[in-house]
Amino acid sequence: MVRRPSGIEVGRMRVPIGVVGIIYESRPNVTADAAALCVKAGNACILRGGREAIHSNVIIARVLREAGTKAGLPDDVIQLIDVTDRETVTLLAQAVDLVDVIIPRGGKGLIRAVVDAAKIPVIKHFDGICHTYVDAEADTNMAVSICYNAKVQRPGVCNAMETLLVHRNAAERVLPPLVAKYREAGVELRGDEAVRAIDSKVLPATEEDWKTEYLDLILSIRIVDNIDDAIRHIRTYGSAHTDAIVTNNVFTARKFVREVDSSSVMVNASTRFSDGGEYGLGAEIGISTDKLHARGPMGANELTTYKWVVYGEGTIRQ
Repeated sequence: MVRRPSGIEVGRMRVPIGVVGIIYESRPNVTADAAALCVKAGNACILRGGREAIHSNVIIARVLREAGTKAGLPDDVIQLIDVTDRETVTLLAQAVDLVDVIIPRGGKGLIRAVVDAAKIPVIKHFDGICHTYVDAEADTNMAVSICYNAKVQRPGVCNAMETLLVHRNAAERVLPPLVAKYREAGVELRGDEAVRAIDSKVLPATEEDWKTEYLDLILSIRIVDNIDDAIRHIRTYGSAHTDAIVTNNVFTARKFVREVDSSSVMVNASTRFSDGGEYGLGAEIGISTDKLHARGPMGANELTTYKWVVYGEGTIRQ
């Protein structure tokens, strides 16, 4: 609380959002994760999972409801829609005055369908087209280690690197050892003409490659002339998820952090660290690529909003 010259004390209090609708696809663990986070933040939740795991979802939700009732929670604080047709997605996304926000988790098609149908706010997580830029002043061993980890450690997740950008003055020393490691791991490499001039076995990259979230052992590589070219590429093709720079120059790092407008920006670290658990948030409901209401990994705190609280002592405005 802050005391103002008028004599009032003013502060903000964290409060639940209200009723959160979660629309997701095949993974039944989302049923437990989403329900737990929503309830921890003081919200009620309505869950609508996909048909692939409907039986598991029904059982998990039933167990959670029974446990919540025993703990003194309202009976309907956790609800599951056990119908999986597309009409339920539309109905939930248009439940004005009943649902406060929708959070879709799944592929781009599902998220786009929810956004197009919604009449209430949606917190989105679109593509994870993550970049790593290797600067001219990057340490070679560090660059190879970070870029290998960002692509190979777990390629099928949204914070895996999809495009590698390399400064022209670093390409000859960084790419050969890195390409060798990628090939050992079975990564399919696609590059521009400058990359293919260094290694002719790299497949030619197309315009579509720069826009693609592979979620697989596939990587596109481009050589750039400077950091401005790298930032321009990220602005053009990125998804505002996670982007990283490898450099020993603190001023270059600061420029990258300042000018790359993504939900997470890394300096000398793998994009794979873009995760609620790694950030100390505990479990996460997803990674938002929006700017409002939440951005980046969403934990329990991001499932709340706030209200202003004012204390007075019979205080009136003059």
